[in-house]
Amino acid sequence: MVAQEPILYDCSIRENILYGCDWATEEDMKTAAEMANAHDFIKQLDKGYETKCGERGAKLSGMYLTVADTETLVRRPTVLILDEATSSLDSHSENAIQETLRRIAGKITVIVIAHRLSTIRHADRIYVIDNGSIVQTGTHTELLKDVDGPYFCLVSKQNSI
Repeated sequence: MVAQEPILYDCSIRENILYGCDWATEEDMKTAAEMANAHDFIKQLDKGYETKCGERGAKLSGMYLTVADTETLVRRPTVLILDEATSSLDSHSENAIQETLRRIAGKITVIVIAHRLSTIRHADRIYVIDNGSIVQTGTHTELLKDVDGPYFCLVSKQNSI
């Protein structure tokens, strides 16, 4: 699971990614970083994977979440839950997360909890929940056809802001 505010320790990117994964190889780490759209970003840093993250990833700015995604993906989950993972990100960082979702599509099951609808636009299936109940389900295109439905209303509100 990748939370809204994942925890990164004030140690190297490598140490954060491999924390608790004694079995993971260098190749496992790089593959996970590529899937998370973090590898190129990390390679551009002066010290690469040895770069210190800073307290809570402070030295990585918005890209801290792609490092957190890498930390999750190196464990080879069969299900990945993203809980409001893009809510506090700038558009560049959100795009990096969306690219990650495209890269892992079909490889693992991803459950995305989001209020920012651009995050889920390309999902295979969207569930609209209101007061704890599923009130609508479908793809983005299918849900937009119901102009009286809650999804259409939410999209309209977000697009008018």
